[in-house]
Amino acid sequence: MAWKGDPVLVVELTFTPAPERLAARPAHREALSRLHAEGKLLAAGPWADDRGAMLLFAVGRAELEEILEADPYYRSTPGVEVRAVREWAPVVGGCGM
Repeated sequence: MAWKGDPVLVVELTFTPAPERLAARPAHREALSRLHAEGKLLAAGPWADDRGAMLLFAVGRAELEEILEADPYYRSTPGVEVRAVREWAPVVGGCGM
């Protein structure tokens, strides 16, 4: 897992109640589990109100773009929008989750 002070890429998603989003979620979560096991995804989960989610990636920008392109959940699932991709540089705590 690549952390120890390295920047983390944060992906923020927004959701609408489209039924296609819920149908696509199991396959998407399998992909997230694989990325976590590979050390590329530090953490992911929906906001408590289920109106979006946050994902913390320990990969470079180019690899993140490949990950987002490979998972149809991000690019073609009704009800899912990638709202922002930002670099986060934590100064307290860590992402050794």
